[in-house]
Amino acid sequence: MSTAKLWGGRFSAQADSWVDEFGASISFDQLMADEDIEGSLAHVKMLQKTGILSPTDVQQIIDGLESIQTDLHQNKLHFTVENEDIHMNIESILTDRIGPVAGKLHTGRSRNDQVATDFHLYVKNRLPQIIAEIKTIQTTLVKLASENVETIMPGYTHLQHAQPISYGHYLMAYYSMLKRDVERFEFNQKHTDISPLGAAALAGTTFPIDRQFTAEELGFADIYNNSLDAVSDRDFALEFLSNASILMMHLSRFCEELSMWVSYEFNYLELSDKYTTGSSIMPQKKNPDMAELIRGKSGRVFGHLLGLLSTMKSLPLAYNKDLQEDKEGVFDTVKTILPALRVFNGMLATVKVKKENMYKATTHDFSNATELADYLANKGIPFRQAHGIVGELVLKGIQTGKNLQDISMTEFKEISPLIEEDVYEELKPEVAVERRNSFGGTGFKQVQMQIDQALTELNN
Repeated sequence: MSTAKLWGGRFSAQADSWVDEFGASISFDQLMADEDIEGSLAHVKMLQKTGILSPTDVQQIIDGLESIQTDLHQNKLHFTVENEDIHMNIESILTDRIGPVAGKLHTGRSRNDQVATDFHLYVKNRLPQIIAEIKTIQTTLVKLASENVETIMPGYTHLQHAQPISYGHYLMAYYSMLKRDVERFEFNQKHTDISPLGAAALAGTTFPIDRQFTAEELGFADIYNNSLDAVSDRDFALEFLSNASILMMHLSRFCEELSMWVSYEFNYLELSDKYTTGSSIMPQKKNPDMAELIRGKSGRVFGHLLGLLSTMKSLPLAYNKDLQEDKEGVFDTVKTILPALRVFNGMLATVKVKKENMYKATTHDFSNATELADYLANKGIPFRQAHGIVGELVLKGIQTGKNLQDISMTEFKEISPLIEEDVYEELKPEVAVERRNSFGGTGFKQVQMQIDQALTELNN
Protein backbone atom coordinates (compact mmCIF):
# COMPACT_ATOMS: atom_id res chain seq x y z
CA MET A 1 0.00 0.00 0.00
CA SER A 2 1.30 3.46 -0.89
CA THR A 3 2.38 5.58 2.09
CA ALA A 4 3.10 8.85 0.26
CA LYS A 5 1.18 11.70 1.89
CA LEU A 6 -1.94 12.46 -0.10
CA TRP A 7 -1.57 16.09 0.97
CA GLY A 8 2.23 16.25 0.61
CA GLY A 9 2.63 18.39 -2.51
CA ARG A 10 3.33 21.63 -0.65
CA PHE A 11 5.82 20.10 1.81
CA SER A 12 9.59 19.82 1.36
CA ALA A 13 10.46 18.01 4.59
CA GLN A 14 9.13 14.76 5.99
CA ALA A 15 8.16 14.27 9.62
CA ASP A 16 9.95 11.73 11.77
CA SER A 17 8.08 8.46 12.26
CA TRP A 18 7.37 9.22 15.91
CA VAL A 19 5.75 12.54 14.91
CA ASP A 20 3.61 10.66 12.38
CA GLU A 21 2.60 8.24 15.11
CA PHE A 22 1.66 11.08 17.47
CA GLY A 23 -0.52 12.73 14.84
CA ALA A 24 -2.14 9.58 13.46
CA SER A 25 -5.62 8.45 14.43
CA ILE A 26 -5.74 5.13 12.57
CA SER A 27 -5.22 3.18 15.79
CA PHE A 28 -8.77 4.06 16.81
CA ASP A 29 -10.67 5.59 13.90
CA GLN A 30 -10.38 2.32 11.97
CA LEU A 31 -13.52 1.45 13.95
CA MET A 32 -15.30 3.71 11.46
CA ALA A 33 -13.98 1.87 8.39
CA ASP A 34 -17.42 0.58 7.39
CA GLU A 35 -18.95 4.03 7.80
CA ASP A 36 -16.10 5.59 5.80
CA ILE A 37 -16.66 3.23 2.89
CA GLU A 38 -20.43 3.75 3.00
CA GLY A 39 -19.90 7.51 2.94
CA SER A 40 -17.56 7.23 -0.03
CA LEU A 41 -20.00 5.02 -1.95
CA ALA A 42 -22.77 7.57 -1.46
CA HIS A 43 -20.44 10.42 -2.45
CA VAL A 44 -19.20 8.79 -5.65
CA LYS A 45 -22.74 7.86 -6.72
CA MET A 46 -23.65 11.51 -6.29
CA LEU A 47 -20.64 12.53 -8.40
CA GLN A 48 -22.05 10.44 -11.24
CA LYS A 49 -25.62 11.69 -10.78
CA THR A 50 -24.48 15.31 -11.03
CA GLY A 51 -22.23 14.62 -14.02
CA ILE A 52 -19.07 15.51 -12.13
CA LEU A 53 -17.56 12.07 -12.84
CA SER A 54 -18.17 9.71 -15.75
CA PRO A 55 -20.08 6.44 -15.25
CA THR A 56 -16.92 4.50 -16.15
CA ASP A 57 -14.83 6.19 -13.47
CA VAL A 58 -17.59 5.84 -10.91
CA GLN A 59 -18.07 2.12 -11.57
CA GLN A 60 -14.34 1.51 -11.13
CA ILE A 61 -14.40 3.35 -7.82
CA ILE A 62 -17.53 1.54 -6.63
CA ASP A 63 -16.06 -1.86 -7.52
CA GLY A 64 -12.86 -0.97 -5.70
CA LEU A 65 -14.66 0.28 -2.58
CA GLU A 66 -16.89 -2.79 -2.46
CA SER A 67 -13.88 -5.09 -2.72
CA ILE A 68 -12.25 -3.20 0.15
CA GLN A 69 -15.44 -3.52 2.18
CA THR A 70 -15.52 -7.29 1.55
CA ASP A 71 -11.92 -7.60 2.74
CA LEU A 72 -12.72 -5.43 5.76
CA HIS A 73 -15.49 -7.79 6.82
CA GLN A 74 -13.08 -10.71 6.44
CA ASN A 75 -10.35 -8.94 8.47
CA LYS A 76 -7.98 -8.90 5.49
CA LEU A 77 -7.08 -5.19 5.51
CA HIS A 78 -3.87 -3.74 6.89
CA PHE A 79 -3.77 -0.08 7.91
CA THR A 80 -0.63 2.00 8.41
CA VAL A 81 0.30 4.89 10.67
CA GLU A 82 1.96 6.59 7.69
CA ASN A 83 -1.47 7.07 6.13
CA GLU A 84 -2.65 8.74 9.35
CA ASP A 85 -6.36 8.05 9.44
CA ILE A 86 -9.05 5.73 8.15
CA HIS A 87 -9.90 8.04 5.21
CA MET A 88 -6.38 8.15 3.77
CA ASN A 89 -5.80 4.46 4.45
CA ILE A 90 -8.93 3.52 2.51
CA GLU A 91 -8.02 5.87 -0.33
CA SER A 92 -4.47 4.50 -0.48
CA ILE A 93 -5.77 0.94 -0.65
CA LEU A 94 -8.23 2.00 -3.34
CA THR A 95 -5.41 3.61 -5.34
CA ASP A 96 -3.36 0.41 -5.14
CA ARG A 97 -6.34 -1.54 -6.50
CA ILE A 98 -7.72 0.67 -9.27
CA GLY A 99 -4.96 3.17 -9.97
CA PRO A 100 -5.04 6.98 -10.33
CA VAL A 101 -8.78 7.10 -10.91
CA ALA A 102 -9.12 6.59 -7.15
CA GLY A 103 -7.94 10.17 -6.74
CA LYS A 104 -11.20 11.38 -8.30
CA LEU A 105 -13.19 10.04 -5.32
CA HIS A 106 -12.25 13.03 -3.20
CA THR A 107 -13.69 15.54 -5.67
CA GLY A 108 -15.98 18.02 -3.91
CA ARG A 109 -15.28 16.91 -0.38
CA SER A 110 -12.70 17.26 2.41
CA ARG A 111 -11.55 15.04 5.20
CA ASN A 112 -13.34 17.53 7.45
CA ASP A 113 -16.83 16.71 6.21
CA GLN A 114 -15.78 13.10 5.59
CA VAL A 115 -14.80 12.44 9.21
CA ALA A 116 -17.87 14.28 10.49
CA THR A 117 -20.05 12.07 8.28
CA ASP A 118 -18.30 8.91 9.46
CA PHE A 119 -18.70 9.94 13.09
CA HIS A 120 -22.39 10.76 12.67
CA LEU A 121 -22.95 7.38 11.00
CA TYR A 122 -21.01 5.55 13.73
CA VAL A 123 -23.14 7.03 16.53
CA LYS A 124 -26.35 6.77 14.48
CA ASN A 125 -25.75 3.05 13.88
CA ARG A 126 -25.19 2.31 17.56
CA LEU A 127 -27.96 4.30 19.21
CA PRO A 128 -30.63 1.71 18.27
CA GLN A 129 -28.47 -1.05 19.79
CA ILE A 130 -28.19 0.86 23.06
CA ILE A 131 -31.89 1.69 23.17
CA ALA A 132 -32.75 -1.98 22.53
CA GLU A 133 -30.51 -3.13 25.41
CA ILE A 134 -32.10 -0.62 27.79
CA LYS A 135 -35.57 -1.79 26.81
CA THR A 136 -34.49 -5.38 27.48
CA ILE A 137 -33.63 -4.38 31.04
CA GLN A 138 -36.94 -2.56 31.34
CA THR A 139 -38.74 -5.74 30.28
CA THR A 140 -36.84 -7.72 32.91
CA LEU A 141 -37.65 -5.10 35.54
CA VAL A 142 -41.36 -5.25 34.73
CA LYS A 143 -41.37 -9.04 34.91
CA LEU A 144 -39.59 -9.01 38.27
CA ALA A 145 -41.88 -6.25 39.56
CA SER A 146 -45.00 -8.15 38.52
CA GLU A 147 -43.76 -11.12 40.57
CA ASN A 148 -43.19 -8.90 43.61
CA VAL A 149 -46.09 -6.46 43.77
CA GLU A 150 -46.93 -7.67 47.29
CA THR A 151 -43.36 -8.30 48.42
CA ILE A 152 -42.74 -5.96 51.34
CA MET A 153 -39.37 -4.34 52.00
CA PRO A 154 -38.15 -1.33 53.95
CA GLY A 155 -38.10 1.92 52.05
CA TYR A 156 -35.13 4.12 52.89
CA THR A 157 -34.26 7.76 53.20
CA HIS A 158 -30.75 8.68 54.38
CA LEU A 159 -30.19 4.88 54.28
CA GLN A 160 -32.42 4.67 57.37
CA HIS A 161 -35.63 2.66 57.52
CA ALA A 162 -38.34 5.11 56.49
CA GLN A 163 -41.58 3.40 55.50
CA PRO A 164 -42.42 -0.09 54.23
CA ILE A 165 -42.84 -0.28 50.45
CA SER A 166 -43.55 -2.83 47.73
CA TYR A 167 -40.40 -4.31 46.20
CA GLY A 168 -42.25 -4.08 42.89
CA HIS A 169 -42.61 -0.34 43.51
CA TYR A 170 -38.86 -0.11 44.13
CA LEU A 171 -38.12 -1.89 40.85
CA MET A 172 -40.50 0.32 38.89
CA ALA A 173 -38.62 3.39 40.11
CA TYR A 174 -35.63 2.15 38.09
CA TYR A 175 -37.92 1.38 35.17
CA SER A 176 -38.88 5.06 35.17
CA MET A 177 -35.24 6.14 35.23
CA LEU A 178 -34.44 3.89 32.27
CA LYS A 179 -37.50 5.19 30.43
CA ARG A 180 -36.00 8.68 30.61
CA ASP A 181 -32.68 7.25 29.40
CA VAL A 182 -34.42 5.80 26.35
CA GLU A 183 -36.10 9.14 25.67
CA ARG A 184 -32.76 10.95 25.90
CA PHE A 185 -31.07 8.55 23.46
CA GLU A 186 -34.07 8.81 21.13
CA PHE A 187 -33.71 12.59 21.14
CA ASN A 188 -29.98 12.14 20.57
CA GLN A 189 -30.93 10.41 17.31
CA LYS A 190 -32.45 13.65 16.02
CA HIS A 191 -29.15 15.55 16.28
CA THR A 192 -27.13 12.59 15.04
CA ASP A 193 -29.34 12.00 12.01
CA ILE A 194 -27.99 15.04 10.13
CA SER A 195 -25.60 14.83 7.19
CA PRO A 196 -22.46 17.01 7.10
CA LEU A 197 -21.34 15.52 3.78
CA GLY A 198 -20.85 18.20 1.14
CA ALA A 199 -19.77 20.91 3.57
CA ALA A 200 -16.21 20.18 2.34
CA ALA A 201 -13.44 21.80 4.38
CA LEU A 202 -15.58 24.58 5.84
CA ALA A 203 -17.09 26.68 3.04
CA GLY A 204 -18.80 24.20 0.72
CA THR A 205 -17.55 23.49 -2.80
CA THR A 206 -17.65 24.96 -6.30
CA PHE A 207 -18.73 21.61 -7.75
CA PRO A 208 -22.49 21.21 -8.43
CA ILE A 209 -22.97 18.54 -5.74
CA ASP A 210 -26.30 17.20 -4.52
CA ARG A 211 -26.25 17.00 -0.71
CA GLN A 212 -29.84 15.80 -0.54
CA PHE A 213 -28.92 12.77 -2.66
CA THR A 214 -26.01 11.72 -0.41
CA ALA A 215 -28.10 12.28 2.71
CA GLU A 216 -30.82 9.99 1.36
CA GLU A 217 -28.26 7.39 0.25
CA LEU A 218 -26.85 7.28 3.79
CA GLY A 219 -30.26 7.30 5.47
CA PHE A 220 -29.91 10.71 7.09
CA ALA A 221 -33.13 12.52 7.95
CA ASP A 222 -31.71 16.02 7.57
CA ILE A 223 -28.75 18.06 6.29
CA TYR A 224 -26.66 20.72 8.04
CA ASN A 225 -27.64 24.05 6.50
CA ASN A 226 -24.38 25.78 7.49
CA SER A 227 -21.05 24.38 6.28
CA LEU A 228 -19.05 25.85 9.19
CA ASP A 229 -21.37 24.20 11.69
CA ALA A 230 -21.40 20.95 9.74
CA VAL A 231 -17.67 20.28 10.09
CA SER A 232 -17.23 21.64 13.63
CA ASP A 233 -20.37 20.45 15.42
CA ARG A 234 -19.90 17.69 17.98
CA ASP A 235 -23.05 18.36 20.00
CA PHE A 236 -24.40 14.98 19.00
CA ALA A 237 -21.32 13.30 20.53
CA LEU A 238 -21.59 15.41 23.69
CA GLU A 239 -25.28 14.51 23.98
CA PHE A 240 -24.37 10.87 23.55
CA LEU A 241 -21.73 11.02 26.29
CA SER A 242 -24.06 12.97 28.56
CA ASN A 243 -26.87 10.46 28.02
CA ALA A 244 -24.46 7.57 28.57
CA SER A 245 -23.23 9.19 31.79
CA ILE A 246 -26.77 9.54 33.15
CA LEU A 247 -27.51 5.95 32.14
CA MET A 248 -24.39 4.69 33.91
CA MET A 249 -25.27 6.78 36.95
CA HIS A 250 -28.63 5.00 37.11
CA LEU A 251 -27.02 1.57 36.72
CA SER A 252 -24.41 2.51 39.32
CA ARG A 253 -27.07 3.46 41.87
CA PHE A 254 -28.85 0.16 41.28
CA CYS A 255 -25.56 -1.76 41.53
CA GLU A 256 -24.72 0.02 44.78
CA GLU A 257 -28.00 -1.22 46.23
CA LEU A 258 -27.54 -4.70 44.78
CA SER A 259 -24.18 -4.86 46.53
CA MET A 260 -25.87 -3.91 49.81
CA TRP A 261 -28.92 -6.14 49.40
CA VAL A 262 -26.77 -9.27 48.88
CA SER A 263 -24.64 -8.63 51.97
CA TYR A 264 -25.08 -10.61 55.19
CA GLU A 265 -26.29 -7.45 56.91
CA PHE A 266 -29.27 -7.04 54.55
CA ASN A 267 -29.62 -10.49 52.94
CA TYR A 268 -32.54 -9.39 50.77
CA LEU A 269 -31.24 -10.85 47.52
CA GLU A 270 -28.88 -13.48 46.17
CA LEU A 271 -27.08 -13.07 42.86
CA SER A 272 -26.53 -16.01 40.55
CA ASP A 273 -23.13 -17.68 40.64
CA LYS A 274 -22.86 -16.66 36.97
CA TYR A 275 -22.50 -13.01 37.95
CA THR A 276 -20.37 -13.30 41.08
CA THR A 277 -16.81 -14.33 41.92
CA GLY A 278 -14.97 -15.87 44.84
CA SER A 279 -11.93 -14.95 46.89
CA SER A 280 -8.42 -16.33 46.39
CA ILE A 281 -7.99 -16.58 50.17
CA MET A 282 -11.44 -16.63 51.81
CA PRO A 283 -13.40 -19.74 50.74
CA GLN A 284 -16.78 -18.45 51.91
CA LYS A 285 -16.85 -15.32 49.77
CA LYS A 286 -19.36 -14.69 46.99
CA ASN A 287 -18.58 -11.23 45.69
CA PRO A 288 -20.92 -9.06 43.55
CA ASP A 289 -18.02 -8.19 41.25
CA MET A 290 -20.10 -7.55 38.13
CA ALA A 291 -22.25 -5.03 40.01
CA GLU A 292 -19.12 -3.41 41.40
CA LEU A 293 -17.53 -3.25 37.94
CA ILE A 294 -20.56 -1.53 36.43
CA ARG A 295 -20.49 0.91 39.35
CA GLY A 296 -16.78 1.50 38.74
CA LYS A 297 -17.08 1.91 34.98
CA SER A 298 -19.53 4.76 35.47
CA GLY A 299 -16.57 7.01 36.37
CA ARG A 300 -14.86 6.04 33.12
CA VAL A 301 -17.85 7.24 31.11
CA PHE A 302 -18.18 10.44 33.15
CA GLY A 303 -14.54 11.16 32.36
CA HIS A 304 -15.12 10.88 28.61
CA LEU A 305 -17.90 13.47 28.83
CA LEU A 306 -15.71 15.91 30.73
CA GLY A 307 -12.86 15.22 28.32
CA LEU A 308 -14.85 16.15 25.21
CA LEU A 309 -16.39 19.19 26.88
CA SER A 310 -12.87 20.36 27.72
CA THR A 311 -11.71 19.74 24.14
CA MET A 312 -14.60 21.71 22.66
CA LYS A 313 -14.75 24.66 25.05
CA SER A 314 -12.24 26.94 23.30
CA LEU A 315 -12.28 25.79 19.69
CA PRO A 316 -12.65 28.52 17.06
CA LEU A 317 -14.63 27.75 13.91
CA ALA A 318 -14.35 25.62 11.95
CA TYR A 319 -12.28 22.42 11.98
CA ASN A 320 -9.23 22.04 14.24
CA LYS A 321 -6.98 19.04 14.82
CA ASP A 322 -8.22 19.02 18.42
CA LEU A 323 -11.34 17.35 17.07
CA GLN A 324 -9.31 14.20 16.54
CA GLU A 325 -9.83 13.81 20.30
CA ASP A 326 -13.60 13.52 19.91
CA LYS A 327 -13.77 9.84 19.02
CA GLU A 328 -11.83 7.67 21.45
CA GLY A 329 -14.07 8.60 24.37
CA VAL A 330 -17.19 7.85 22.35
CA PHE A 331 -15.78 4.55 21.07
CA ASP A 332 -14.79 3.51 24.58
CA THR A 333 -18.18 4.54 25.95
CA VAL A 334 -19.96 2.33 23.41
CA LYS A 335 -17.55 -0.47 24.29
CA THR A 336 -18.31 0.10 27.98
CA ILE A 337 -22.07 0.57 28.14
CA LEU A 338 -23.23 -2.17 25.77
CA PRO A 339 -21.67 -5.05 27.76
CA ALA A 340 -22.58 -3.29 31.02
CA LEU A 341 -26.23 -3.29 29.97
CA ARG A 342 -26.10 -6.96 29.00
CA VAL A 343 -24.39 -8.02 32.22
CA PHE A 344 -26.79 -5.94 34.28
CA ASN A 345 -29.78 -7.55 32.63
CA GLY A 346 -28.30 -10.99 33.26
CA MET A 347 -27.85 -10.23 36.96
CA LEU A 348 -31.38 -8.93 37.25
CA ALA A 349 -32.99 -11.79 35.34
CA THR A 350 -31.37 -14.42 37.58
CA VAL A 351 -31.58 -12.73 40.99
CA LYS A 352 -33.18 -14.62 43.87
CA VAL A 353 -35.51 -12.47 45.98
CA LYS A 354 -35.56 -13.37 49.69
CA LYS A 355 -39.07 -12.18 50.39
CA GLU A 356 -39.22 -13.36 54.01
CA ASN A 357 -36.05 -11.48 54.93
CA MET A 358 -37.33 -8.32 53.30
CA TYR A 359 -40.61 -8.57 55.18
CA LYS A 360 -38.93 -9.41 58.48
CA ALA A 361 -36.83 -6.25 58.20
CA THR A 362 -40.04 -4.18 58.34
CA THR A 363 -41.37 -5.88 61.48
CA HIS A 364 -38.45 -5.11 63.78
CA ASP A 365 -38.10 -1.41 63.17
CA PHE A 366 -40.17 1.75 63.49
CA SER A 367 -40.97 2.20 59.80
CA ASN A 368 -44.68 2.06 60.74
CA ALA A 369 -44.37 5.23 62.87
CA THR A 370 -46.00 7.35 60.16
CA GLU A 371 -48.95 4.94 60.14
CA LEU A 372 -49.57 5.63 63.80
CA ALA A 373 -49.21 9.39 63.29
CA ASP A 374 -51.69 9.22 60.39
CA TYR A 375 -54.02 7.09 62.52
CA LEU A 376 -54.06 9.73 65.25
CA ALA A 377 -54.51 12.51 62.69
CA ASN A 378 -57.53 10.68 61.27
CA LYS A 379 -58.95 10.63 64.81
CA GLY A 380 -58.84 14.44 64.90
CA ILE A 381 -55.47 15.08 66.55
CA PRO A 382 -53.46 17.71 64.60
CA PHE A 383 -50.76 15.92 62.62
CA ARG A 384 -47.92 17.92 64.13
CA GLN A 385 -49.12 16.96 67.61
CA ALA A 386 -49.56 13.34 66.52
CA HIS A 387 -46.02 13.40 65.12
CA GLY A 388 -44.69 14.49 68.52
CA ILE A 389 -46.65 11.81 70.39
CA VAL A 390 -45.39 9.03 68.13
CA GLY A 391 -41.84 10.38 68.32
CA GLU A 392 -41.94 10.02 72.10
CA LEU A 393 -43.31 6.48 71.73
CA VAL A 394 -40.45 5.59 69.37
CA LEU A 395 -37.91 6.91 71.85
CA LYS A 396 -39.51 4.90 74.63
CA GLY A 397 -39.58 1.82 72.38
CA ILE A 398 -35.89 2.16 71.61
CA GLN A 399 -35.13 2.42 75.32
CA THR A 400 -37.29 -0.58 76.24
CA GLY A 401 -36.73 -2.72 73.15
CA LYS A 402 -40.40 -2.60 72.24
CA ASN A 403 -41.79 -1.93 68.74
CA LEU A 404 -44.96 0.09 68.19
CA GLN A 405 -47.04 -3.00 67.43
CA ASP A 406 -45.93 -4.46 70.79
CA ILE A 407 -47.40 -1.62 72.82
CA SER A 408 -50.38 -2.78 74.85
CA MET A 409 -53.83 -1.27 74.38
CA THR A 410 -53.68 0.00 77.96
CA GLU A 411 -50.55 1.98 77.10
CA PHE A 412 -52.13 3.25 73.89
CA LYS A 413 -55.22 4.40 75.81
CA GLU A 414 -52.97 6.40 78.13
CA ILE A 415 -51.77 8.31 75.06
CA SER A 416 -55.25 8.83 73.61
CA PRO A 417 -58.64 7.29 74.40
CA LEU A 418 -59.37 7.56 70.67
CA ILE A 419 -57.07 4.64 69.89
CA GLU A 420 -58.92 1.39 69.29
CA GLU A 421 -57.98 -2.25 68.63
CA ASP A 422 -57.90 -1.56 64.88
CA VAL A 423 -54.59 0.25 65.39
CA TYR A 424 -52.74 -3.09 65.38
CA GLU A 425 -54.08 -3.90 61.92
CA GLU A 426 -53.01 -0.47 60.64
CA LEU A 427 -49.48 -1.00 61.98
CA LYS A 428 -48.91 -4.15 59.91
CA PRO A 429 -46.35 -3.49 57.14
CA GLU A 430 -48.51 -5.01 54.39
CA VAL A 431 -51.50 -2.88 55.43
CA ALA A 432 -49.32 0.22 55.54
CA VAL A 433 -48.16 -0.46 52.00
CA GLU A 434 -51.56 -1.43 50.59
CA ARG A 435 -53.22 1.72 51.95
CA ARG A 436 -50.78 4.07 50.19
CA ASN A 437 -52.99 4.25 47.16
CA SER A 438 -52.34 7.84 46.07
CA PHE A 439 -51.33 8.13 42.43
CA GLY A 440 -47.75 6.92 42.00
CA GLY A 441 -47.67 5.52 45.52
CA THR A 442 -46.52 2.12 46.73
CA GLY A 443 -50.02 0.69 47.19
CA PHE A 444 -50.44 -2.64 45.43
CA LYS A 445 -53.06 -1.29 43.03
CA GLN A 446 -50.85 1.66 42.13
CA VAL A 447 -47.84 -0.59 41.53
CA GLN A 448 -49.92 -2.81 39.27
CA MET A 449 -51.05 0.27 37.37
CA GLN A 450 -47.41 1.23 36.83
CA ILE A 451 -46.65 -2.27 35.58
CA ASP A 452 -49.65 -2.28 33.20
CA GLN A 453 -48.65 1.10 31.81
CA ALA A 454 -45.06 -0.08 31.35
CA LEU A 455 -46.21 -3.18 29.47
CA THR A 456 -48.24 -0.97 27.14
CA GLU A 457 -45.22 1.27 26.55
CA LEU A 458 -42.89 -1.63 25.86
CA ASN A 459 -45.31 -3.32 23.47
CA ASN A 460 -45.88 -0.19 21.37
